[in-house]
Amino acid sequence: MTHPDIELRHATNIEDVWSVLIEVYAEVRADQLHMPHYSVERFAERLSRHGSEPGWEAVVGFDGDEPVGYAYVNTLLPDDRWWQRMTTPVPEGCTDTPTVALKEIMLRVPWRGTGTARRIHDELLAGRPERQVSLLVNPLAGGGKVKALYEGWGYETISSQQPSLDGPVLTAMLRAVRETASMDQLIVSE
Repeated sequence: MTHPDIELRHATNIEDVWSVLIEVYAEVRADQLHMPHYSVERFAERLSRHGSEPGWEAVVGFDGDEPVGYAYVNTLLPDDRWWQRMTTPVPEGCTDTPTVALKEIMLRVPWRGTGTARRIHDELLAGRPERQVSLLVNPLAGGGKVKALYEGWGYETISSQQPSLDGPVLTAMLRAVRETASMDQLIVSE
């Protein structure tokens, strides 16, 4: 089942989409909100911090007036704590290659399995100036299906990290922003 009528809207000002992101997050994470790391309050703190970082941008999908999901990113600098928290060294030249971090992607249940998450993801990356994109994923999410989905989108595991003491250990993944280049070509060509 596909939803071709989904409208994808860009935002570069967090205030314009704040309440929508909080609303969708709370619905998608409803079964985890009792855990401190996943609480709406902690998400709002992360969202506020992320929204103030360089290159913040979001794409929100709408079915009519109803938000279906979103993704947001920001630019990573070579000395960003994103890189510093990795448990193992990242590939040579990785932190020197212009990188965008996919900080969050959420999709409400009725639109899962429709290709909407991929459309939101691809739309968000389409105009980005960076050469590679990194994300963190809980390898246990969906019984491993979420990580497998990202692998299907071309992401490769590069390390792991635990951004917060009460949160899960996450798998760090990386791919080219444009799928026409391989990661080896990106890192070697820098």
